[in-house]
Amino acid sequence: MNLVRATGVKPGSLYSAFPGGKHALLMGSLERYSKLVVPQKLGELDEPGASVAQVRAYFDGLVRDLLSPEGRQGCLLVNSAIENAATDPEVAAVVRGHLARLERCFTAALRTAIRRGQIPASADPASRAKGLVATSQGLMVIGKANPDEEVLRAVVDSPPGHGRRPGRRQDGRGRELTLLPVTRGVPGSRPG
Repeated sequence: MNLVRATGVKPGSLYSAFPGGKHALLMGSLERYSKLVVPQKLGELDEPGASVAQVRAYFDGLVRDLLSPEGRQGCLLVNSAIENAATDPEVAAVVRGHLARLERCFTAALRTAIRRGQIPASADPASRAKGLVATSQGLMVIGKANPDEEVLRAVVDSPPGHGRRPGRRQDGRGRELTLLPVTRGVPGSRPG
């Protein structure tokens, strides 16, 4: 409906301009969004050598976005997952592709962090990456309804599960783990 208001074109005319109608317009929009907006949002997380600082920067960027009126409109991919993916296999495939890309970025960054000694070698990058994907997607949903910085930061900084301290987990050696890799002395990191 925003597109109709912005262009002044009636919905029937707008959709008829695209072979395939409304669905083709949605799929074209998702493709364009994936090529133009997603790389900006991923930033350095999508680059070789990404590590802890880039993971933190990605989440800090999400929080910043969600605190703005434009950001509260949400991510087209997340909105499409919620509204269309359960009933539209093509939309579901695009969303799965995005989630897989995000997971690959997190996994690579966590592997780099292990090599650099920024997180424990016992950390499982693939498992943690899945958790980071879930956290990022949940954060965007929560941020639409409750754009409170304290709430959003709590989501980012609190891993699932319980350890000795609320919101903390222990590795096999009793060291605290957080879902989001946090180390001291790394630019962009926040103390745990």
